[in-house]
Amino acid sequence: MTVTFDYAAAMTRNIGFVSEAEQRLIRAAKVFVCGTGGMGGAALMALARAGVGHVIIADLDAFEVSNLNRQVFAFTDTVGRHKAEASADLLRKINPGMAIEVLHDDWPRHLDRIAGEVQVIVNGTDDLAASLLLYRTARRAGLPVIDAYASPLPSVYVTHPRDPMPEERLGYPTAGKAWDAVTPADRAAAFQAEAIHVLVHSTSRHYIDVEAAGEVAAGKRSRMSFAPMVISTGMLMAYETLALIIGKPTGTDFRGYFFNPYRPAVERPRPRIVEAVLKPVVRRFLARMMGPP
Repeated sequence: MTVTFDYAAAMTRNIGFVSEAEQRLIRAAKVFVCGTGGMGGAALMALARAGVGHVIIADLDAFEVSNLNRQVFAFTDTVGRHKAEASADLLRKINPGMAIEVLHDDWPRHLDRIAGEVQVIVNGTDDLAASLLLYRTARRAGLPVIDAYASPLPSVYVTHPRDPMPEERLGYPTAGKAWDAVTPADRAAAFQAEAIHVLVHSTSRHYIDVEAAGEVAAGKRSRMSFAPMVISTGMLMAYETLALIIGKPTGTDFRGYFFNPYRPAVERPRPRIVEAVLKPVVRRFLARMMGPP
């Protein structure tokens, strides 16, 4: 059966969560989602179903069998296809009125132009170099970036142009370095700095296999990932994106928060003095997790 798409009919049940005027803002909005796999893909799906009218999407990779456990656009018939291309086709089945620009590994060449067109950037990548480029460009353009931590618990944070970027507040060894000149050592140090932040400010360690997590931190195995965590995180990112579009404050800042579905509870960053006390302890804990090099 062929269905004629009608935007108002498709989005009618949004009204009440958002006003009709806010829905018009959502339809007029343009968002850049860089990375359409796990968290980025889940956020993108929610934005399409919410009625966002314009997106630019980018990815480097093709879907693999190992993506089926968590990535919303990974299906047996999209395995082997370029992620952004396959995602665009599926988005058009959800929201045929959505204007979609698809980019591949050439997206960095377009980023200055993109930053002049969109209202929000969603960082769905797990690559240090790509993240540095996104944040630095967003700051120059005066744009907010929606992001999440590499964490066993769903998380989200929103960095505005005047806020410290992750490389600044987490102490990455990349200050003054070109985004495309980062080294494997830079990547490892940045990942460990983020892991320390996650362990200090959340109860994540209680919900993972510590031995496996240590191997991930040491670069000895691929990152663990789990559909409920990944998709929940993408939904949090979509909430923040939509709030920025319609101008509704959420209370989420550049340090963000963790959502613990096991308790349930929201875990917010600890006070600075507590962080200072815990960091050395967590560093030692992480070193034990990682084991000998």
